[in-house]
Amino acid sequence: MEKTIEKLDAEQRSVIYGLLSEIYMNEVSRDLLEQIKASGFLEIISESGSKELNLHFQGDIDELTEELACEYSRLFIGPGKHISPHESVHHKLDGGDWGKLWGESTVAVQKFIKSAGMTYIDDFKGIPDHISVEFEFMKQLTFQEKDAREINDEEQIEYFVSIQRKFLKEHIGSWVPDFCVKVLATAEHVFYKEIVCLTKEFIEFELQLTDKT
Repeated sequence: MEKTIEKLDAEQRSVIYGLLSEIYMNEVSRDLLEQIKASGFLEIISESGSKELNLHFQGDIDELTEELACEYSRLFIGPGKHISPHESVHHKLDGGDWGKLWGESTVAVQKFIKSAGMTYIDDFKGIPDHISVEFEFMKQLTFQEKDAREINDEEQIEYFVSIQRKFLKEHIGSWVPDFCVKVLATAEHVFYKEIVCLTKEFIEFELQLTDKT
């Protein structure tokens, strides 16, 4: 998949962040599955060596939607042991214990997003360091980078790229790859297995941005 990723421009990166945000936000809807099918996402996954997921998309879409709703709940919500999709839970504290919801990183993400001049929608009831929120933030940043590049505004390009680098280094890159490893170890459905593999590889490529700082 690396050759495919290397061809991505800011607009394509924004689309990927947006789709990943929706995938991790809630149970996958039928409409989202149709969007994924039409977006070229499956082609990216196929280039990384998997054909099995394509076969699922050729079957009954309603049955697939139901299967993925159950898998999403099992993986990320519970009841029972699950993998929280919140950054703060995946950071070890000074005493060696793992973090909890609404930890220091939650507040840090909230402040970071607001400092970048972005606000949450009025009815937002989630926790700011949910993986879908962090990906949505990157979607907005990459989209604004795209707009700046279209008018050759070098100052704005540098500004939005610098924020992306900082957020990747301080937040997404500090926990998402490990989160993906944990999900992969317990995922049963090929959809989530392939999605977390794609997520991990994409974020690891994105982290190369931080090497340029």
